[in-house]
Amino acid sequence: MLSCYGHLVQPLALSNSSWRWPLLFGAWTLLALSFAAQFYISSSQAGTAVSWRQAFGGSLGDWYVVAALAWPAVGLARRFTFTKERWLRSLALHLVSAVAFSIAFMVLRAAVAQWQGWASSRPVIFADAFRPLLVKTWHFNFLIYWIIVAFAQAAQIYRESQDRAVRTLELEKRLAEARLMTLQMQLNPHFLFNALNSVATLIHHDTKAADRMLVRLAELLRLTLDNTSTQEIPLRAELALLERYLEIERIRFGDRLSVRVDVAEELGDVHVPTLLLQPIVENALQHGIGPLARAGLVEIVGRREGDSLALEVRDNGRGLPAGQAVRDSIGLSNTRARLQHLYGQKQKLTLQNRDGGGVIVTICLPLPANQKSETAA
Repeated sequence: MLSCYGHLVQPLALSNSSWRWPLLFGAWTLLALSFAAQFYISSSQAGTAVSWRQAFGGSLGDWYVVAALAWPAVGLARRFTFTKERWLRSLALHLVSAVAFSIAFMVLRAAVAQWQGWASSRPVIFADAFRPLLVKTWHFNFLIYWIIVAFAQAAQIYRESQDRAVRTLELEKRLAEARLMTLQMQLNPHFLFNALNSVATLIHHDTKAADRMLVRLAELLRLTLDNTSTQEIPLRAELALLERYLEIERIRFGDRLSVRVDVAEELGDVHVPTLLLQPIVENALQHGIGPLARAGLVEIVGRREGDSLALEVRDNGRGLPAGQAVRDSIGLSNTRARLQHLYGQKQKLTLQNRDGGGVIVTICLPLPANQKSETAA
């Protein structure tokens, strides 16, 4: 009986909807039907058989009255919970309410019995209907009230725990977004300072080149600001941003800098973090190619590896110092932090020396589910 009754109390926590009332009505009716069947069978076996109409009518009267009284009981259960601070007060109030619930059931049920007697042309006096209810249902009604309270408070605790979980996830999401935004905004002034230093160097001996660099810098900053609020952009848009940056660096390096991009066309729609490649390429130019007098080559390679996107930035500079711990630059450390926040353990960023000189920086990112099939096709 408890499991059946719990199934009925649970819908009380449902939000308002077009099917709420029909669902509740049907649930209470099914419960009444189950008790009517039990009463009908047990009466037949005991030799005091009753008609199915009598059994069902009596059971409907019982459980529709309980359903009517359940609403104020649920309201009290939600308002007066058994918390550590006020459990004694709640217990006293619910004891009084349980007594009131039992009395109210007997009064209403006796009134329903009078109405049923009148409908079946068998008038019943209220006192005659009330007395057997007082003897048979007093303790049962008391128990029913506590079952309602128990299930109502259990439903409320579950609902509150779900709400807390949703709020916690939302706060964690906002915190992660704030951290990512901070990391992304750190890249802009870092790049800007380096670019302005290059302009300051050029302006004394090549004003035209410095002027071209300022124009390209303004264009790049405009595109960067357009994507400030976006954590991820399509790879082709990221490559377009990178090209604007490389236009600036070509002015500074002149013929010493060559760039080669080898990224499959079908990977263009794969989303990557905004300004992912720029700090990696900047690091290759500043620490790899910049200190050398010879011509430098930077290669950007993109390919699909299983369910991952692999991006490589290669240079032919001086490489990593042998036998020494490599300390990440601001751009690399910032990029590592962003990747960790965005993809957790599903990402990887590695540095290694390249055969023949130079460094290879490899970034592996997970492909979204919808893009796995597209890139594989």
